[in-house]
Amino acid sequence: MKIKTSEFVISAVGEDQCPVDGLPEICLAGRSNVGKSSLINKLLLRRNLARTSAQPGKTQTLNYYRINGEMYFVDFPGYGYAKVSKSQRQSWGKMVERFLRERKPLRLVLQLVDLRHPPSAEDCAMYEWLAHYGFPMCVVATKADKISKSQWPKHAKIIRTGLRMPGHVPLVLFSSETGMGRDELWSIIAQACGIETESPSEPAKVMQETEDNG
Repeated sequence: MKIKTSEFVISAVGEDQCPVDGLPEICLAGRSNVGKSSLINKLLLRRNLARTSAQPGKTQTLNYYRINGEMYFVDFPGYGYAKVSKSQRQSWGKMVERFLRERKPLRLVLQLVDLRHPPSAEDCAMYEWLAHYGFPMCVVATKADKISKSQWPKHAKIIRTGLRMPGHVPLVLFSSETGMGRDELWSIIAQACGIETESPSEPAKVMQETEDNG
């Protein structure tokens, strides 16, 4: 995917502030500090378009980024951060749920998980909820550069098993440091949005199910 233009548009606190032009929307969900901002920056080849922070729970709004005038990335508030008040977490949860169920331009949900660790209870709950309502999904396992290549299949299987993912749901191993998985993820995003893209130059690292999980 050739990135011609990318820009931050708005931090929306409700759907009434979201863009109304009907462009396809790709939503990013994941635990706080799983690497959503870093993934956005790597996909768009922009160093600081999406602000990263060592402080979990910083994103508290629906942050919109417009790419090539053809689509939006929508960065959701991170879930599972204990230091955020219970009432605030509930408020975010209701906002995200309402958005996902009612937002017509939604084309794909990217659920980010940390490849180094088994899915958390919050990860499993989010995946189960998305699967229950039949949202188009791709699971992105971030921070792949933090473990050795020989361990990738083992950790990928742990994630698939923990989330109870069927084989047809793609699991992309991703690194915001090396760019691993960038081409594959763009191919999935472009297909979801109905946008033509060049063939990926990077060898495939989409971990599809190849065996029965038992």
